Amino acid sequence: AFAGPCLLALPSLFCLDAILIVIGVAGFGAFVAALPWLPRAMSLAGAAFLIVYGALRFRAALHGGESLKAGASQPTLAKVLLAGAAFTWLNPHVYLDTLGIVGAVSTGYPEVADKIAFGIGAAFASFVFFFSLGYGARLLAPLLKKPRAWQIIEITIGATMWAIALGLIHSA
Repeated sequence: AFAGPCLLALPSLFCLDAILIVIGVAGFGAFVAALPWLPRAMSLAGAAFLIVYGALRFRAALHGGESLKAGASQPTLAKVLLAGAAFTWLNPHVYLDTLGIVGAVSTGYPEVADKIAFGIGAAFASFVFFFSLGYGARLLAPLLKKPRAWQIIEITIGATMWAIALGLIHSA
């Protein structure tokens, strides 16, 4: 069965993310060598961002009213690819995640083989995430039409962001 343009675009989106992961893993150590205070500063800045983002998700859950509304027509593959590229390359969060967080974590693996294994693992996790997101959204579409489901999602995201923030603060 035809999976739709959004699902067909997933490999391209994964490739864009994998490129940024490779850059983060390969290049972050050079920044740390030049600026040894950078990982701590990024951890604290990332924690501050995640605390604010988590609070916004909790606020969205409190206000509710979100639901998935099916579009009148399905976008073309070209439009989905263009939107995916724009969301990837123009999204400041992707740089924080791939270059900052993944790059910073990769500095904990001083051996080249370990760093490569970490990069492959991070890219594989990205692959699993994008495909799970695409297929999961398709499977969960009926449930996501309910505002209560979105409140639960927002609370889960907020709690996850705060948990990660605490981990970053603890490790800084």
